[in-house]
Amino acid sequence: MATGIYEQVNRNIWKTWLLMVLFTAFVVGVVYIFGAAYHWGLGTVGFALIIAGLINFLGYYFSSDLAIATSGAQEVTKEDEPDLYRSVENMTIASGLPMPKVYVIEDPAPNAFATGRDPKHAAVVFTRGLLERLNHLELEGVVAHELSHVKNYDTRLMSIVVVLVGTLVLLADVFLRMMWFRGDDREEGRAGSIFLIIGLVLAILSPILATLLKLAISRRREYLADASGALLTRYPEGLADALIKIDNDPHQLHSASNATAHMYIENPFKKQGLVNNLFSTHPPVEDRVKALRSMVLDPEPEKG
Repeated sequence: MATGIYEQVNRNIWKTWLLMVLFTAFVVGVVYIFGAAYHWGLGTVGFALIIAGLINFLGYYFSSDLAIATSGAQEVTKEDEPDLYRSVENMTIASGLPMPKVYVIEDPAPNAFATGRDPKHAAVVFTRGLLERLNHLELEGVVAHELSHVKNYDTRLMSIVVVLVGTLVLLADVFLRMMWFRGDDREEGRAGSIFLIIGLVLAILSPILATLLKLAISRRREYLADASGALLTRYPEGLADALIKIDNDPHQLHSASNATAHMYIENPFKKQGLVNNLFSTHPPVEDRVKALRSMVLDPEPEKG
């Protein structure tokens, strides 16, 4: 069934925030169980949050430079890559964003990613394989998708998600380690034992569940960037065709890693199957293409 571009954008934003509310409630619930089981005070939990926040703060400011450095990307100018630079300039004007830095990775695997903590510190990165395989309309679709990540502050959102996941992993590890130093708990009564059992189960399962929620949010942001990108180009078919070409290409992106895979427009590891889709940072390409091709170019909403 065809759906309007604005409807798809709004639907993906709503689903993202629903996932974030559920994620936050899940983290708070797990922390409460851990605290009840060991009678942790607010100071212990606060310390864990501070440590996790400090780690993420450093990552927030330096992850962009690290991602570009590990990818082997080189910054290019308009003279170096006139067609690419012109596409980025045009889509930047259409989106109302500042002009980002433009990088190219000399790799035959077609792919791209955006990075930067906010639009003023953004960069868009494209592989040589992508520039060689895509036509003008397909390249514009990819550029619009990546700029939509910048405009939607996806890097900032995923940083918050990483804090939540990191906090849970840290607290779960502390909880399990304290089991070895726990004495006789007969005085705690039945309620304390119940919290301890529930806490033990959550300490084992919560990092996995938190990771699944993180991946679900990441996949939802890909759908949002697809819809937002189509809104910029007014031509969803361009991005749909680009995704098909990227997915069908046999080359593996050698510079990608598990830490940076979520940043790319498509999974650089070419993994398929039900389990891999569940633990993937990206939705299946066929689902993204179907969503793009179901869009209709509805008129812009009236202002005022």
